[in-house]
Amino acid sequence: MTRVARRRVSTGVLAAGVLLVAVVLAGVVSFYADSDPDGLTKVSQDQGFAQTETEHATSDGPFAGYSADFVGDDRLSGGLAGVVGVVVVLALAGGLAFVVRRRGRADETVDSA
Repeated sequence: MTRVARRRVSTGVLAAGVLLVAVVLAGVVSFYADSDPDGLTKVSQDQGFAQTETEHATSDGPFAGYSADFVGDDRLSGGLAGVVGVVVVLALAGGLAFVVRRRGRADETVDSA
């Protein structure tokens, strides 16, 4: 039996691949998502309490309603809002992972001393 040499993928390449896939899904594929109401909205309509909905504090924000209100084109607006959302969430998750990872190393250093 021959052994196949496997090359490890670096963390940077993996992160770039994940970011690329997420941005493509958020920016391009999201335009083709179903325009029917989501589950919570549908249930509120079916149960008859949809009319009690009120505006929230950030309803006038630049990315409220899954679109960028400063962009005139609907397709581009939704895609841009999706891309910004993905980048923000991945940056927060990556920052948290970095902090937790560094903290874990600091704890190991203290334990080994």
